Order: sequence, then C-alpha cells, then structure tokens
Amino acid sequence: MTNLFPSNPNENLLPYDGILFYFPQFLEPKKSQFYFETFQSNIEWKHDEAILYGKHIITKRSVAWYAEKGFSYRYSGTTKTALPWSKDLLELKEEVERETKEKFNSCLLNLYHDGSEGMAWHSDDETSLKPNSTIASVSLGAERIFRFKHKKKNTLVEVSLEPGSLLLMQGEIQHHWLHSLPKVLKVKRPRINLTFRQFGNV
Repeated sequence: MTNLFPSNPNENLLPYDGILFYFPQFLEPKKSQFYFETFQSNIEWKHDEAILYGKHIITKRSVAWYAEKGFSYRYSGTTKTALPWSKDLLELKEEVERETKEKFNSCLLNLYHDGSEGMAWHSDDETSLKPNSTIASVSLGAERIFRFKHKKKNTLVEVSLEPGSLLLMQGEIQHHWLHSLPKVLKVKRPRINLTFRQFGNV
C-alpha cells in the first residue's frame, strides 16, 4: 500500500489510470467547523438505503442529495430526488468552483456518526453522471482514512482526509479505481463528506 500525505497539492496521488489531487487546508479551521455544525443541524438527513443481493438494507450512516434542479439520482438500487440548494451549501459550492475552476450542479452528502460507519469498495461511475467528470470531495469533522484500489492491478493508495480538506477525483479514475472509507472504531466523532458532482451535462 502506498501511504500518501503530500505537501504539494499539484501532485497526482495515483501512479496511473486517473487523477487524484489533495488540498489539506482548503478551508481554514473556523470556517470548516462552521460548515460542519451548520450542515449537521440543517441538512435534511435520512438513513441511506440500498438493495444488496436482493435485500433491502438501511444503513447507519445518513445521506442527503441537493442540486440546482430536482434531479433523480439512482445508485445501489435506490432512487433519490434532489432538494434545492441551501444558502450555506451554495456558498461552499461556489468556493469549491473557484478553487477547482469546475462547475458543479449537485452534491451528495454523507454523515458518518463515528468510526463504526464506513463505505465499502465502489466507484462513482453511475451513468447519470457526466463521463470522466470531476468529483470534488470536501471533508468536515473527524479525520478519516480514504483508500483507493486499482480494479486490475495490485495497487493500493490511501490518504488521510483532514477536516477542511478537498479531494479531487478526475479523468478516468472511476473506470480504473475503487475507493472506500474503512471503519476505524477508535474514531468517536462524526464526519460529514460532501461530494460535488456534475450530473448529466452541465
């Protein structure tokens, strides 16, 4: 496994087949904490649902789906209809757009209540997303490890996602790599992750 905690945000963390940039101090600490507290209280959180091997599963983590229109987003066998942007979500989206020089029209939020909640290996390769589009991931709250695994080669990459950090997944990364958020039982604090996405054609 390659452990990468880079000081250079212009360094691609992946050795091949995709682009991954990490900005550890995208938000200054006070603003990061403000967004964390605001989103924890004001987002319309619901437990995530999925169809796995024909069974209806309700996860411990909570999710929310916001966008500029009432898009329907289908993944893991379930469909979500987007809520309109809140003032603070729209403000953070615009900050991400200024930093990345990209445009985003939707955001999927995850709330992990502590380290006993995580995310299994998967790719964000739903056909409803613009092909090879940038996904911008903002982390708030508890610091967690995030892992990448190549689909064909025996290559693992991990990065520690600090509060206020920004992770950019670009190019063909979703075609060639899986990613996961492993459970870490010693983490007792919640984490909020926002993934700004390009739904359809922006």
